[in-house]
Amino acid sequence: MHAETGKARKEPGAAGSGVDRRVLIAGGGAGLAAGIGAGLVALGRGRPAASPPPPSAPAAVPFHGERQAGVTAPQQPATVLLALDLAPAVTSDGRAVLRSLLGELTRVLAEAAGGTSADPRLRGAEPAQLTSLVGVGPGLAARLALNVPPALADVPAFPGDRLDPARGGGDLVVQLCAADRWPLTVLAELVGAAGRSAGAAVRWTQSGFLARTAPGTTPRNLFGFKDGTANPDETATRQWVWGPPGPYEHGTVLVYRRIRMDTAAFAALPEDRRNLAMGRRLTDGTPLTGTAEHDDPDIYAKNPDGSYVIPNTAHVRLTSPRLDAGARMLRRGYSYDDAPDDRGLLFCAFVRDPAQFSKVQERLAAKDALNPFLVHTASAVAYVLPGAPEGGVLGEGLWA
Repeated sequence: MHAETGKARKEPGAAGSGVDRRVLIAGGGAGLAAGIGAGLVALGRGRPAASPPPPSAPAAVPFHGERQAGVTAPQQPATVLLALDLAPAVTSDGRAVLRSLLGELTRVLAEAAGGTSADPRLRGAEPAQLTSLVGVGPGLAARLALNVPPALADVPAFPGDRLDPARGGGDLVVQLCAADRWPLTVLAELVGAAGRSAGAAVRWTQSGFLARTAPGTTPRNLFGFKDGTANPDETATRQWVWGPPGPYEHGTVLVYRRIRMDTAAFAALPEDRRNLAMGRRLTDGTPLTGTAEHDDPDIYAKNPDGSYVIPNTAHVRLTSPRLDAGARMLRRGYSYDDAPDDRGLLFCAFVRDPAQFSKVQERLAAKDALNPFLVHTASAVAYVLPGAPEGGVLGEGLWA
């Protein structure tokens, strides 16, 4: 979960009269008595104060490139995820249908990102910095014998899961992100229409948001903790997130989990218990063994009595890369709030191999101190396709 910025607001009455306040003060009482206009002429300084230039609009995020911008661009404040299923009747010529659909999605998403969409609702406003990603589910890849990473597979069921099939899975998974929520509904509608024209149906859709934070700081989830502190750097993402050199080099795998959170029950715990359950301090995100948010948690540090400073059941300990030979995930979480009893986290993990996620989730499912307050209600896995060059189409490597 990450950040956005805002615009400075003009104070009422600070501008609009065109009169430099310092001129009036310099003119004294006589200038004021003679009238503002006469005083300014007499002083010879009757020029309005120069207005500051308007802030430049944020640039659009390019759609085309080696990798899809939905992964490479900074995390945006708003998201919509949706999944499409190809009709079973098109399996015999499914490759042709999928190729056509990916071509149409490429066009729709590229035009929306570039501000050239034919839909007037996506034109004429400040650039929304739209980004997107498109991924292929394991089921579709198997049915159509597509060229995807051999490791692509659904993650197994974990203890405590209460997965709703109608909210997860899918032949294609699409994630849309933007600086504002409003264009995402329109773009999701266009994606759904492209799917229906190819004989596909929308399987599920889910929206999410980030907390507003200062630029460069980590946003908080609905438990109040900073979420997304320890993401990998560029060197680590090349090793653990993006595919190895070859046909999958610029692709990755998305593991999506919809996690309902009992926010009220967790908030009722004393703060020290919440800190111990997470392994970080609620106030500033610092690990219990550190002095700053981005300090590496020392999962082996002990108290004088021999107990671990970060407890055995702490979320931070169980997700530590030290337990997995340094393997890392690129984590992008979004909050959701669908009903008073259904709010929580949309957890999006990007990994080279979904088994990386499964190892961590097995430990969490076994003894995470947060488990009494969490229920995983949906899951999906998709191979995030390499990006499309200018003039190219997403998924060109699927047919090799």
